[in-house]
Amino acid sequence: MNLVVVSNRVARGKPNEPMTGGLAAALLPVVEHSGAIWVGSSGRVRDGHQKEPFAEIEALGSGAIATLDLPAAHYGGYYEGFANSALWPALHSRSDLIRVSRDDYVSYREVNAFMARALMRFRKAKTAFWVQDYHFLALGAELRDLGVDDPIGFFLHTPWPVAAVMQGVPNHRELITAMLAYDLLGFQTNEDCQNFLGYVAGELGLAVEDGVAISQHGRTRCEVFPIGIDAEKFAAYAAKSASHPDVSRLRRSLNGERLAIGVDRLDYSKGLVNRISAFDRLWTEHPQFARSISLLQIANPSRGAIEAYGNLQNEVARLVTDVNGRHGEVDWTPIRYLNKGFSQTVLAGLYRTAQIGVVTPLHDGMNLVAKEYVAAQNPADPGVLVLSKFAGAANELETALLVNPHDIDGMARAIAVAAAMPLAERKMRWDAMMKKLRGHTIQQWSADFVAELEKCRTEKAVVAPLETQPPQALRWLKSAISGVRLI
Repeated sequence: MNLVVVSNRVARGKPNEPMTGGLAAALLPVVEHSGAIWVGSSGRVRDGHQKEPFAEIEALGSGAIATLDLPAAHYGGYYEGFANSALWPALHSRSDLIRVSRDDYVSYREVNAFMARALMRFRKAKTAFWVQDYHFLALGAELRDLGVDDPIGFFLHTPWPVAAVMQGVPNHRELITAMLAYDLLGFQTNEDCQNFLGYVAGELGLAVEDGVAISQHGRTRCEVFPIGIDAEKFAAYAAKSASHPDVSRLRRSLNGERLAIGVDRLDYSKGLVNRISAFDRLWTEHPQFARSISLLQIANPSRGAIEAYGNLQNEVARLVTDVNGRHGEVDWTPIRYLNKGFSQTVLAGLYRTAQIGVVTPLHDGMNLVAKEYVAAQNPADPGVLVLSKFAGAANELETALLVNPHDIDGMARAIAVAAAMPLAERKMRWDAMMKKLRGHTIQQWSADFVAELEKCRTEKAVVAPLETQPPQALRWLKSAISGVRLI
């Protein structure tokens, strides 16, 4: 089977280049080893004079990357507008931050249609399309409109909220109906999957049975596929990067103090304000930790043109300045705050240097930083992971110190516990987490999804005739045939 992977952003896997996000890092090994073609945006836009999308193609391991310029007239409304000012806040249960117009939704659909047309050149015999993330919720429907009957799957890297939150997204019924054109929808957690199916049954009134939704498009299977990492590869990065200049300088600068590390995009879903407040509380309530624990917070800015992100960047910078002003000394800086990205190899070395990993998002699909931190640790002297119970990774990494990111005092206590944890307990917790990471790798994640996609398509080919469908689905189809538009 020829696999075409689709996402808004692609990565080239150069070891010394900064990574732009968890999705890009996760898909690299899939493409490198599967022979897939990975199609995404070039990061550039074009005017409307070019009739057909033009793709630049380059090799990536046994696979390839194809990038194309998106239409300038619609890019802003698609990316900064509907995708990141409507869908992203809603998917992270921040409906109060939704700022979107009708034109933004039109642009979102136009770019989805543009991408569908671009994908047709990669369609061969026995092709399957695997679409990634919230930027392309409607891409499956656009491909079906072009006559594509190949297997089309979709994986969501973010959470999926309860129905009441999704109802705050303009055109939500039309959009989620379009999602049912996919043969397979993958989610990070069971809660996300059940939230989606709850919307389909409750809001759209469609039949749902054993994780399968019946719609005008046929059968759509919804399943959980928790994304993993290549733990052994990341561990090798960490061991190798110990001598990297950035890592060596950091280690020399610590003067025996314990280091906590946080690595995040500068996003309101990551809980950065609460995290910094927890360290402030730690140093205030437990002054014995001053000069003995410091925080390295790497926060790579993104989506700066969106008001909520600009406000957050200013707020975090002010808070870091305030905390350092209260607790710092002439020869000690409590929080080292960096607004730039690092390559995976350097990050692995930084993780290994830190005795405490703090991954405390308010809401997250998986958060691969948590898994990377664990994989990077020295088996003989591992650090401790402090992890939000609202990250998808918490479902697998139960032996981390799980915290409520809204409980500032609780997080401060957990950091103190992590700093004082004896070696035997640290090794016990780390061994249990590494066992999970080795058993649920990125390669297994991709293989499981593609295998299920092939299975779903086989099931669709032998689906029972109309009369045997559940009564609710039959009523829906009859009403659609009679001209009633249910969106």
